[in-house]
Amino acid sequence: MTSRLLQRSLGSPDYDGIRQALRHDTSIPVISVRGLEVRLAVLPLFTHDGRQAVRVTCTGLMGSDLEISLKDVDSQTGTDVTLLVPELHEPRTFTLEVRDAGGVIGTAEVTVTPQRKWSVFVVHHSHLDIGYTDPQGTVLRHHLEYLDAAVRLAGETASWPDDAKFRWTVESSMPAAKWLAARPEEQVERFKQAAREGIIEVTAFPLQLHTEACSTEELYRQLRQVFDFPVRSAMHTDVPGAVVGLVDALNAAGVRYLAAAHNWAGRSVPYLHGGDKLTRPFWWQAPSGRRVLVWFTDTPHGMAYMEGNTVGLTDSYELADDLLPRYLAALATRGYPYGPGTFGWQGPDAPREPYELDVLHLRVQGAHADNAGPSIVPASIARRWNEQWAWPRLRSAVNSDFFEHVEERYGDRLAVHEGDWTDWWADGLGSGARPLGYVRRAQSSLRAAETLHALAGVDATEQISAAYDKVALFNEHTWGAANPWEDAEEAGDSGGLQWTRKSAGAYDAQDDAADLLHAGIRRFGATLGSRDAPAFAVFNPATHARTDVVKAFLPRDIVPIERPIALRDARTGEILPHHEEVVHPDDWPTRPIGRHLRAVVPDVPGYGHARVEVVPAETRAPEPVELGPEPVIENEFYRVGYDLREGYIRSIFDKAAGRELVNADAAAGFGQYVYDRYATAPHFNHMSGHVGAHDRTLLGDRAIARNAALVKAERTAVGEKLVVELQGKGVDWLRTTIELHRGVPRLDLTYQLAKQGTPAKEAVFLAFPFAAGAPAAWELTGGVGGPGVPRVPGSAEYMLPIRHWIGYQDPELTIAWATLEAPLVQLGTIHMPYAPFPPTLEDEPGTVYSWALNNIWDTNFPAQQQGETTFRYAVTSAAGVEARRLGARAAAGLTDPFIGILGGGCAVRDYVRVDHPDVLVTSLGRSEDGLVVRLQSLAPEPVEVRVTVPGLRAARVSPGLRAGLAPGEVDAESVKLVLPACGVAAVWGTLEDR
Repeated sequence: MTSRLLQRSLGSPDYDGIRQALRHDTSIPVISVRGLEVRLAVLPLFTHDGRQAVRVTCTGLMGSDLEISLKDVDSQTGTDVTLLVPELHEPRTFTLEVRDAGGVIGTAEVTVTPQRKWSVFVVHHSHLDIGYTDPQGTVLRHHLEYLDAAVRLAGETASWPDDAKFRWTVESSMPAAKWLAARPEEQVERFKQAAREGIIEVTAFPLQLHTEACSTEELYRQLRQVFDFPVRSAMHTDVPGAVVGLVDALNAAGVRYLAAAHNWAGRSVPYLHGGDKLTRPFWWQAPSGRRVLVWFTDTPHGMAYMEGNTVGLTDSYELADDLLPRYLAALATRGYPYGPGTFGWQGPDAPREPYELDVLHLRVQGAHADNAGPSIVPASIARRWNEQWAWPRLRSAVNSDFFEHVEERYGDRLAVHEGDWTDWWADGLGSGARPLGYVRRAQSSLRAAETLHALAGVDATEQISAAYDKVALFNEHTWGAANPWEDAEEAGDSGGLQWTRKSAGAYDAQDDAADLLHAGIRRFGATLGSRDAPAFAVFNPATHARTDVVKAFLPRDIVPIERPIALRDARTGEILPHHEEVVHPDDWPTRPIGRHLRAVVPDVPGYGHARVEVVPAETRAPEPVELGPEPVIENEFYRVGYDLREGYIRSIFDKAAGRELVNADAAAGFGQYVYDRYATAPHFNHMSGHVGAHDRTLLGDRAIARNAALVKAERTAVGEKLVVELQGKGVDWLRTTIELHRGVPRLDLTYQLAKQGTPAKEAVFLAFPFAAGAPAAWELTGGVGGPGVPRVPGSAEYMLPIRHWIGYQDPELTIAWATLEAPLVQLGTIHMPYAPFPPTLEDEPGTVYSWALNNIWDTNFPAQQQGETTFRYAVTSAAGVEARRLGARAAAGLTDPFIGILGGGCAVRDYVRVDHPDVLVTSLGRSEDGLVVRLQSLAPEPVEVRVTVPGLRAARVSPGLRAGLAPGEVDAESVKLVLPACGVAAVWGTLEDR
């Protein structure tokens, strides 16, 4: 079989086919006679003496010497010629004539139109995939060598005309930071000088992130300034979307320009969801009102971040001379320069308005591949081009050159788009559910760890930042090799090696977070002083006071395990009922010996603690009591019933509201395990790019968990619990734990499953059908989404990557649902995971489908997953509480659990207070002379908040999380500031010595 046969059979895009499509689509047939086919293209090419170009191509008489002319204007001999006419300011008709030695073969009247004079900024960079084309370490070492080459090429072209000098944009700054730390001083100074002169530009992102996998603090920390030269712009490459919080994070880092290049990889169809209305460039605006100027390129514009490669700018002057003018002409006359089907999949079938400006940002890589190195070819082409043509003018540019040009000339006339730019690749997060869960737990632990270190007077910024960097390395967008199912030692088949390192990074990050939290607990406990009797400081790492369960360990060497104890609230003297689980050396000789204690502690202040004393008791804590055979548990707030026959929660009854929270008529039961298999084959690279699903045809099988067995139904002094085990497809076993705690208005759900590894295409959902209407709000990284909240046109619609909560609200009751490990949700129905993502069920507005895990990718994500994996959820309800506030409250039980710290301390103390219910303190840090209080608003409008820190005598305030800039007026240990809508800020406080 020839490659041509394979190409036509499989429909995969190749550069020859794409380029031929461009040639065909940008020319019109004008003569067809005696086997001769003549096509004509009017192009935006201008000579230095003021003429413009018409290109004529003849086929069918290739052996003939043809003379092609625009009568009385210009003529050339050949089969592919460029004819020149005077520059036009209105359309003009010319006579085209083709003749050979025998005379005139054919003529045609052709209209030549005025053309734009383009300025093309050629931005040379390398797309950093940390993995994919090679194991991660190999890739990073290559990128350091690319910077060696970039410095060298910059020096070699220093005497060239300014527009042609080699320039290099460092797309992801992490290699630059590594390079600067690993090269001789003289070479480093040459790099820095080139950066100061605009020859080399380092952009803001250290790596290319799945931003929706990032916590808000992580996102800001990844944009911290680590260079001693300006960082003015950012590049976001490959990933088709970004979170709304990115706008404020970039602004806080001093970055106002963002070049995005969206690789659809056949899975995403933004042009079917408003993406055809997303003009280029545009202002992307956050709820705060802050903006970044965005240029984006997607695949139908020419292979996304290889747009310039597609038109020959990395091959040769001759190829660029052929293709680039055609490309510009196509942009000016229709929105997408390539026709449907050019890229081997659905292709753009929606109309798009032509590009209206005469300036273009054109990315180019040194070769037709990810992780390609720098090349002198684009700069050489620009040099020769500008000698040959007056327009278009090519400039070898760094990223920010383009934006400064556009902002100065067009900034006040560009479209403004608001909201979240929902990522079409976010579904891939479900392909590594277990390590992702570890990372999400680490994100929470790191906030608590830094807070406790700061309160202990220890600056742990460096260690915390290093741990966040490990978290971000996992959230980097390359989750697997080009062929992730293979297990070679190098290149794109090194799937096994790459996933081993990738997933190990997640586990390492979680270990670092746990270590830091462990150390923070000990350091903070040491500051509380000692007392005659042992005690715990129960610390609440959330913003607002709450009643919740604390888990603490009482070592045997402090109180012997055979000695009965009670827990006494030092504030009131009341005994707190508690439950004990003893770790006995006969059972766990490899674990610390003592007692794990659980108790519900009421009204612990936010960012504060209450002392719980360990006192002697006459009898031991009561043993668990088995409940009856009916699988029902309850506390003061809820009664929960489980249906063993069907394998789901049949009822959650809110006692205060007198209302059932579960939609009993929903297609799926509450908490039901749903397993989908798809009739698509594994182990075909980019197969999903060839798959279209317009109905449920590819839904090969759908199954639910069955054969539920009640393993445990018990009441302890702390609350009641059900444990149910089920059987289901795709798992060896499935265990559901349902808990209600005394005095806590929240239902806690834990799902543990032993996933079977399979390369088959599959998905696991956990269904949560609420007796409610559509959600009112949901948490995003750095923002809040909702049905009335704007989104950038072309955002993914069938799924949502949320942070932790969704809120439902009606006049009588608000319901909140929260998730810890699993961020992906589908609302109302389950969609097919192939474009254009049709629904498979009738829509139920109140149902959340938690998309716990999946295996639907053919490249870049792991080919299968297995092993014990845990997913935790929470449900709460309340009357008269706004959905955002209740959502944050529900999530706090998962993300900010109480921490039991051995030590003394006063009966109760708080360290930070805020007086607005929509403003959260996300963490505390340490500055040279006090505390850093990090704040985030959930409010849809600006709010004024008073931040009170005991002992505060001076403060500075900053947007974002960098060092404080503006002085704040301190009054009675408080400082007032205004947070913009969904804004992030930090208060840098100076404290009195106490």
